[in-house]
Amino acid sequence: MSVLQKIADIEAEMARTQKNKATNAHLGILKAKLAKLRRDLITPKGGGGGPGEGFDVAKTGDARIGFVG
Repeated sequence: MSVLQKIADIEAEMARTQKNKATNAHLGILKAKLAKLRRDLITPKGGGGGPGEGFDVAKTGDARIGFVG
């Protein structure tokens, strides 16, 4: 089942679900699933950056400090 088919199924279920206090939790779960699927559709999963170049911090004094970021 493709992502677009899952989105269509969730939208159809939301359309036929009656909106009241008893179904609010169910509709909220469906909305969360729908948002997640749409986010995955827009931004594809990337494979990590892989191992990058390392770095060495020269020791001077009594402490070592490295900045990451």
